[in-house]
Amino acid sequence: MPRILLIEDDPSVREGVELGLRRRGHEVLAVETGEAGLGALDPFRPDLVLLDLMLPGMNGVLVCRRVRETSQLPIIMLTARGDDFDVVVGLEAGADDYVVKPARTEVLDARIRAVLRRLTDPVERTGTEVHGELTVDRAGLSVTKGGEQLALAPSELKLLLHLSASPGQVFSRQQLLECVWEHGYHGDARLVDACVRRLRRKIEHAESAPRYIQTVRGFGYRFGPLG
Repeated sequence: MPRILLIEDDPSVREGVELGLRRRGHEVLAVETGEAGLGALDPFRPDLVLLDLMLPGMNGVLVCRRVRETSQLPIIMLTARGDDFDVVVGLEAGADDYVVKPARTEVLDARIRAVLRRLTDPVERTGTEVHGELTVDRAGLSVTKGGEQLALAPSELKLLLHLSASPGQVFSRQQLLECVWEHGYHGDARLVDACVRRLRRKIEHAESAPRYIQTVRGFGYRFGPLG
């Protein structure tokens, strides 16, 4: 039973989401503030955090950054405005996905299960691969750079596994949305671009001259070839 920490200050939204997810088999702890959510992480030990973007006091972006300082716990942000600049800021802060409120329970449940699958899915191939300084262990779902293990959020790990499975192949943003985020035609390309930027900060020597994840202008992204 997945354990979900819901951080949402709107009582009606909080109660509706909590009830809906419980009916779908999730164990849910619901709190009103970012401070309470951070305090609940250790005792509750959630599998995933549902985080309202527009919290009073410590907002969702700040909470996300605090979580990412010590953990790669999956985070889905809740926002009332899908085109808001804060969505991009939240994704840059480390969120794995976002859902626009009001969201149906089946949509939230599908997004939660898709994110959690990224923690167990070896993506097409198994074994250990070496790409320059990167060592990718597909069975163990871990990545090291120069012998040092990297802390990758679920979306970052799944994206790297997917791209590195086919070095040199160009993937459009839409293809990556469908394969990594399991979004359909309405998926948001900002998810891909923000995740690429976060991943580059962790695996590249210079983000401005990426060696591993390269942009193919007008098409999308590819892994390598390495020079």
